[in-house]
Amino acid sequence: MVVALTALVMSLGGSAYALVVTGKTIRNNSVTGFDIRQRSLTGNDVKRDKIGGGSVKESTLGVVPSALLAHGGARFAVVNGGGQVVRGRDVSSAARTGVGRYQVVFNADVRGCGYYATIGDPSAAGPPQNSQASVASLGSNVNGVAIRTENNNGVEVDRGFHLIVFC
Repeated sequence: MVVALTALVMSLGGSAYALVVTGKTIRNNSVTGFDIRQRSLTGNDVKRDKIGGGSVKESTLGVVPSALLAHGGARFAVVNGGGQVVRGRDVSSAARTGVGRYQVVFNADVRGCGYYATIGDPSAAGPPQNSQASVASLGSNVNGVAIRTENNNGVEVDRGFHLIVFC
């Protein structure tokens, strides 16, 4: 009789009555961590977008490897026309290897990364007109990027540039 009555109450009233019948009491129409056994919930048990930042204790989280990009972690170099690094992140060295030809070496392997360079003055001055930059992996060093700067006629010229490496 008790089993039948319990089944009837649960079918009529839902899971809230089930918790009351099993000895648990619900306050404010919510279930707390004390009401749930560890590792008993699956992804299907939690509604989408119902657990937010306020529910997560940030100090218990580790670093997500790709989050470095979103947090300003991309490698970069700002290099003047003479090949000297003016500022950058994770740059080991830079050098002018010929007219309009440069190499920038970072402190890690960048072969699997994407490179983007643009002509730019390292100071607050405007960039030179009619110039462009191109990039490639540096064949002699897995940590390096080769940069070529030229005018719009395809003639190599010395120009300052800004380089970003996204991994």
